[in-house]
Amino acid sequence: MKKVLFVCLGNICRSAMAEGILKHKIETAGITMKVDSAGTSNYHIGEAPDKRMQAKAIEHGINISDQRGRQFKVGDFDVFDYIFAMDNSNYQNIMHLARNENDINKVHLFLNYDYPSQNLDVPDPYYGGAQGFEDVYQLLNSACDTFLTTLNNE
Repeated sequence: MKKVLFVCLGNICRSAMAEGILKHKIETAGITMKVDSAGTSNYHIGEAPDKRMQAKAIEHGINISDQRGRQFKVGDFDVFDYIFAMDNSNYQNIMHLARNENDINKVHLFLNYDYPSQNLDVPDPYYGGAQGFEDVYQLLNSACDTFLTTLNNE
């Protein structure tokens, strides 16, 4: 069983939405996979996802209200096969915790699935308007589809 972890800064917007989208897709497809999310900061430990992100998820038939923020920890390298950073800053934060090549090889920028080698960030919608949440949903939804297609072709 593959194990996937999505990581952003606070674990209340981007990584929470990515977790919700991928869980929804694998449940619909009958795929067994462990999916979780975390933040590199400790700002929102124990908190539910941002209300605006929850509302956007519901618009797309996904409920993320039961998720709770947690901080990325070194032990996550031992649990997960794929660790997807939402942006370059969080990618660097995760890489600073990597202990060896095995850890390093698990960490990827998630949008590289749709935009190979471009190292693009999923924009943080926290301080933006409503359109930012929809844009993030669309980016993550597409990258989740591409990731699942890639797994099926392995």
